[in-house]
Amino acid sequence: MQSPEPTPARARVRRSADRPVVAGGGEGLWTTGERLTLVAGLVLAVSAFTGWYVGSGEGLTISVIGWHTGTLGKLVFFVGALLVALVVLRAAGIELPGAVPESLIVIVLGSLATIFVLIRIIDVPERFVPADGRAVGIWISLVAALAVIAAGLLQASEEL
Repeated sequence: MQSPEPTPARARVRRSADRPVVAGGGEGLWTTGERLTLVAGLVLAVSAFTGWYVGSGEGLTISVIGWHTGTLGKLVFFVGALLVALVVLRAAGIELPGAVPESLIVIVLGSLATIFVLIRIIDVPERFVPADGRAVGIWISLVAALAVIAAGLLQASEEL
C-alpha cells in the first residue's frame, strides 16, 4: 500500500544541502538557529547602551551604561553587531569558508560575550564605585550572550 502524498497542512520541513525546503518547493529564508542568532545578537548589541550599574548619593541617582564601562562594554556591542552582520551576510548569499562552521563561530563569539559580561558583573570599575549596584541592563546582556551560545548549538544541530 502506498502512503498518501502529504498535503500542505501536513507537510513537514525537509532539509536540502544548506536550507530547509518547505513542502511547496521553496526554501526557507532562515533556520531557527539563525533567527535566534539574529535576535540574540541584536539584543546583545543594544544592551551595551542600557544601564549596567546604578547607585545613589546625595539626592541624585547615578546610572552607567555598558558603553561607558570601558573596553569590555564596547566589545560586547561589537560582538553583537558582528553576529547580526554574520546572519545578514549569509542571508545575502555570502558564505564563510567551509573550513570553520558558522555554528562554531557563533558559539565562540557567544562565549566571549559571556566572559566579557561576567567580568563586568564581578568587577565594577573603580571610577564607578558610587554606582556599585548592578542594573537590569547587565543581566539582559548576560542572558543575550547565553542565548547566542544556545543559538550556535542549535545551528550545529541543524547542520548535521
